[in-house]
Parts: sequence; C-alpha cells; structure tokens
Amino acid sequence: MIEKPFHQPPSPIPHPLSFIDTHCHMEMKEFDSDREEVIKRAREAGLEVMITIGSDLEGTLEGLKLAELHDFIYCAVGIHPHEAKDFSDQTYSLLKELAQKKKVIAIGETGLDYHYDHSPGDLQRTVFRKQLELANESGLPVVIHSREADEDTLNIVRESGLSHGVFHCFSGNEDMAEQVMALGFYISIAGPVTFKKAKGLQEVAKRIPDDYLLIETDAPYLSPEPFRGKRNEPAYIINTAKKIVELRGISLQDLSRITTLNAKRLFSIGTLPEKGEIVYQIRDSLYLNITNRCTNKCSFCVKFNSDFVKGHRLRLSREPSVAELKKEIGDPSRFREIVFCGYGEPLQRLDAVKQIARWVKEQGGHVRINTNGHANLIHKRNIIPELKGLVDSVSISLDAQDAETYNRICNPYFPQAYEEVLRFTQRVKEVVPDVQLTVVDLPGVDLKKCEEIAQELGVRLRVRELNVVG
Repeated sequence: MIEKPFHQPPSPIPHPLSFIDTHCHMEMKEFDSDREEVIKRAREAGLEVMITIGSDLEGTLEGLKLAELHDFIYCAVGIHPHEAKDFSDQTYSLLKELAQKKKVIAIGETGLDYHYDHSPGDLQRTVFRKQLELANESGLPVVIHSREADEDTLNIVRESGLSHGVFHCFSGNEDMAEQVMALGFYISIAGPVTFKKAKGLQEVAKRIPDDYLLIETDAPYLSPEPFRGKRNEPAYIINTAKKIVELRGISLQDLSRITTLNAKRLFSIGTLPEKGEIVYQIRDSLYLNITNRCTNKCSFCVKFNSDFVKGHRLRLSREPSVAELKKEIGDPSRFREIVFCGYGEPLQRLDAVKQIARWVKEQGGHVRINTNGHANLIHKRNIIPELKGLVDSVSISLDAQDAETYNRICNPYFPQAYEEVLRFTQRVKEVVPDVQLTVVDLPGVDLKKCEEIAQELGVRLRVRELNVVG
C-alpha cells in the first residue's frame, strides 16, 4: 500500500461558511467557455476545496491538469460504469501510475449503473472490481456511483473488503443507507435533495449520522433548486446545504463544519483540530466542555466511537480553568443559552459550574446543565440548593424505565445510580424552574414507561434518537 501525506490546500478566501465540494466535474466541456470564472465564483461562495472526479481517461487526465494548476482543487482518477466498455489492461496501468500523483486523492468514480445500457452489466462489474483492487492497493478512498444497482454494488464492495470511501450523489433508500454506513462508507448528498418530490432522499439526508455525511454538487449535473434544469456549478452547493440544514434542524455553520471535517478525514486534505474545544457552538447555543470524566459508561455514548460532535473535537487533554472558559465564552448574552455539556458529567466540577453560572447570569445569560443526575452521589451531599438562582434549566439523562435496564446500557459506577436519578429529578424541581428527562430510543428501552415516569415526577420527557448528538 502506498502511504500518501495529508495534503494542505491554501487558506480559503475569508468567508463565514466553508464547504468542500466532494464531487464535481470541472474538466467537462460544459465549463470550457468560462471555467476560470466558475472557479472564482466557487471560491467567493466559500468553497475551501473542490474535488474534480474522473469519468473516462480523457476526463481523468484533464482533471489532473486542472488540479495541478489550482492549489485548492484535487482530483480522483477512475472510469465511470458508462465507460466500462473502453477499460483495458493499459487503462488499469495508467490509473495505477496516476494514483501516485500528489494531487490525486481518490479512485473513481467507479461503480454500477443499470439505468442505461452504455456498457454491459457483466463488464461493469468486472471493471468495478478492478478499480476497487486499485483503491485497496493504493490506499486511496474510492468514489462509488450506484444507480438502480444497489444489491450488486453492495455485494461487490463487501467482497472487496474496502471500508474507505463514499457513495456519491446518494439516491438509495434508508435501508441502503444503513448498509452503506455499516460498510464504513460516507454518504454524499447532492442537488436532488432540494427537489419537491424527493421525499425519500430528504428522509435519508435528515437521518444520516453526522460522522457519515458529505455534500457535493456533481456539477455540471443535477442543479439544485432554483437552478434545476440549468448547468450546475460548485458555487450552488450553498443551495443544497440550505435544504439539508432545514431537514436536520441545524445551522449552515454546523453543516459546514461537519461536512468539511468529514471530507478532510476521508480524503486526507487540510488540517484537523488537534486539541479538544472547551466551548463549542451548535445552532444558537454555546456548549461548555469542562471535563471528560463521567460516572457512567453508556453503551451509546459518542465518546467511545469518536472525538467529534457536530464537527467539534471534544476529547480534552486537560480540564480548562474558569478563567479560560470565561475568556472563550466572551459575552454570554449573544447566545440563546450557555449549556454545560461535553464529553463528561459537568457536575463533577461543581465549583467551576457554580462560578461560571453565576458569572453568566450576571452578564444576562441563560444557563442549562445537562447531567446524568449523579451529583449528590459524587459529592456525598445534597448539592441541589447550591444551584438555586444560578441555573435556568436542567436536562437529566433517565435512559431507562427501570434499574436493571439502566445498569445494562449505562454501566454506572454507583450501584444505586438509577434510584438516585429519580431522587435528583424530584429534588431539583424545587430550585430550577425548567427540568426535563431524556431517554435514547434504544432496543429494550420502554418509551411509554419512561413517559409515565416523567409524568409522575412532574417533568417533561425528551426522546433522543441514537447517533443524533447535539
């Protein structure tokens, strides 16, 4: 396997948003008359990187030339299933040679397309397997095209053993998406998600976990609304992005950060955050990440699978001081709320929480604490009166309908943790005006009984989806 370095593109033009178009065809004839103007518009729109994708040998070579001409353009080399009929041993040898070029960051696009009959199916499958072999040998991720060929595409990918790549311009259903992600592949969403009748794709775009989501234009094809029917170009990625954030209930900044991070990780471009963030924004709330310590080891907790939430790196190398947190917060009244919630249980650091909460309230801010409800066990006293006047809302992780289920999925340090969660909820209502319980929708969790528990305690219940964080 050839190990290629992490590529560093130039700094993007200053822009409030920064996206990576993970799939376009800038070498195609549709851009011959104004290619440089299209590239300029893309940069002005906030495109940090564009990846131009090979479809045939001529396009692959032209794409490489374009990438070598522009620091912020990279390319993939490959043969589209439509062109499988022209694939030969010489083609494979040339792609293998090109894969070693500095600006080449992926193999593709390759795959299967049974919608048209441009190349016979058996030949498509043979050429697909050959390019997956090349991806395996080169160590590069693979860009996969699948149209009306889901079962064959998935079977061939499984046979290859590859788990490093993306299914581009995804058009499958939720079951297909689950299988793609189970294989370790990213899912890239393009302009069709903006079409009024694309309800199935919109549901997929809504539910893909953050860690698997990419965005693309597939320019010059598949223009998003309101440009449908016209030539697509990378600058139009913002129109696709706006539809995705509407579906997912996040901000454009959130989507920019999430998809850009994913693209950098997949294609080894740019710079990844090296340190855990101590404050991080999601939508219009500011979250405080003050500790990684926790008295639960929940089976569903994101920190056991990733260092990132919504594109923010949260694993801390050390716990921040109160002064550091205040400096990073700035003016707390700028945000809808200041939320104590990171990779650990914030009330492990009760004194820090109280100091910061008091300061936030003095500055006109709103304070929320997300907690597992173990604070009294942690500090061996009733700490709830100490929160009076400092905290506006508390969200407590109930996570199960009984102690047995709770112990199985949350693995608490304290033997009587579940009973304490219920006691903490009952008591904290006396000093905090807004209290809710949360539960993750997992197998074995009885949501109806959890709702009954919340009603008995006189608080709201919020059901969270697995893999949806923040």
